[in-house]
Order: sequence, then C-alpha cells, then structure tokens
Amino acid sequence: QIQLVESGGGLVQAGGSLRLSCAASGRTVAINYMGWYRQAPGKEREFVARILKNGRRADYADSVKGRFTISTDNAKNAVYLQMNNLESEDTAMYYCNAQISATVSSWGKGTQVTVSS
Repeated sequence: QIQLVESGGGLVQAGGSLRLSCAASGRTVAINYMGWYRQAPGKEREFVARILKNGRRADYADSVKGRFTISTDNAKNAVYLQMNNLESEDTAMYYCNAQISATVSSWGKGTQVTVSS
C-alpha cells in the first residue's frame, strides 16, 4: 500500500504562482511514476504532469506546458508541482498519483487550487 498526502493548494490571483507538494509513504519502492491530475467542478479528472521516480523523464499536458514544472525528491519520496502564470482555467482539485503499473496506482485526497481573475 502507498499513502499520498498533498499540500500547497490555496487561493491565488491570475498570473500568480503556487507550489504543490505530495509526500508518499508505504511501499514506495514499487512506484514507477508520480504525477498530478486535476478535476474541475462538472468536469472529468484530467492528466496534468507525471515524472519517472528517478526524475529522468517528465510529461505534461499541453495546457500546462511552459507554465508548470514537475520535480521529484527521492530521498523524501516526494513530488512537487511548481505552477507559474496561473490562469482561472487552472482552478481545480489537484490529486497526486503514484503509478506502480499500467493498471495499479494510488491516489491522494487532493488539494484545492483556486485562481481568481
């Protein structure tokens, strides 16, 4: 079992920045990717970014490329999402994800990001 705890969400004005953190515990050696997804009210959960646990590869949704940066700290079993130049469309609940295989992953409870225009 893997437990994930997110932090760092909040209210920010458009154009501002936030840094999300996710701490993993439990069977972390089994993790291949860690990443972030988000879900806005009335919409489906969508992919934001993910990174190999060794940090060698990162992928981003087109909507956040150039604005968001994902990073990892293996010593702390943590993943971060630096979000710059935030837009109102970024308002959502952000969820941390730890992928063990193509069909097995764990989720955190989420942290709310609200961007005011």
